[in-house]
Amino acid sequence: MIEKRIKNEQTLKKWRAFKAHRTGYFSIWIILIACFFSFTAEFWANSKPLVLNYEGKIYFPVFKEYSVKEFGVTDTLAMDYRELKLREGDWDLWPIIEWDPYESNKDVAEYPSAPSAKNILGTDDRGRDVLTRLLYGLRYSIGYAVLVWLLTFFIGTILGSLQGYFGGWFDLIMQRITEILSTIPTLFLLIILISIFEPSLTLLILITSMFGWILISVYMRAEFLKNRKREYVEAARSIGVSNFKIITKHILPNSLGPIITFSPFVIAGGITGLAALDYLGFGLAPPTPSWGELLAQAQKNFTIGWWLVVYPFASLFIILVSFNFIGEAVRNALDPHKRT
Repeated sequence: MIEKRIKNEQTLKKWRAFKAHRTGYFSIWIILIACFFSFTAEFWANSKPLVLNYEGKIYFPVFKEYSVKEFGVTDTLAMDYRELKLREGDWDLWPIIEWDPYESNKDVAEYPSAPSAKNILGTDDRGRDVLTRLLYGLRYSIGYAVLVWLLTFFIGTILGSLQGYFGGWFDLIMQRITEILSTIPTLFLLIILISIFEPSLTLLILITSMFGWILISVYMRAEFLKNRKREYVEAARSIGVSNFKIITKHILPNSLGPIITFSPFVIAGGITGLAALDYLGFGLAPPTPSWGELLAQAQKNFTIGWWLVVYPFASLFIILVSFNFIGEAVRNALDPHKRT
């Protein structure tokens, strides 16, 4: 009970230290709200009504694809709900933004078109709504960055822990491998591999994770080298505790501080990395919504499409700065000298 109480008090102190960093605490709410709207984007930006009452029957076009025959349409295979004529008693409920990320606004004279009542942040060079593509694009950026973070930290933690705990020939071989991989120009190799294979989110995550674990393994190795000779480890070893339990129950929990502190910065770096690949044309396959692809359009249409410059850059800036502030708040929370 006493040990549990101490742990709870320590956790409470860390939480208070995190909240004391106002910008970091405010930033985490920005990230959470942005992710909520992005991962539920179908309910806020879509070319289909959320609910449709047609001829006494309820339809949910966002959740299910319906045959055009159910609405008496015979001249097309794709249902356009905007053209559906509602009769007396029929009604529909549309999202706030009535555009999906792949749909072009055919009512404007030229692309890209300036912000208007129909396209609040304007359209890109193919007439697609910029706000919608920013909203959908965030889920790919966050998904890529978080999955790369989890995979690289998992691999790096395991390899670095084993190196630092056992040492010897395993540590020697892994150090040489780490040194060799560290000399490889990762970005150029990433571009080469992506140009060979068909790019997809899964492929980008796997290729990036092949080299992202190196830095984490170095830090975990250093932490295990430092902690494996501590008194509590020697005491556990003297009473016959297995190596697995010593690693997972004793050393690892006391070695996670540095990589937890790095996490927000690594995620921010992942978002930047995907944006850079998309900007160069080696990222997600078109027409996938992408912030990097919008930035590439901004360069091509810098003089005539200011909205393609301002809004994607502002979105990327806000997300990256928010993650950096969160990283600073986490660092303060884990620093015992700044906890009260």
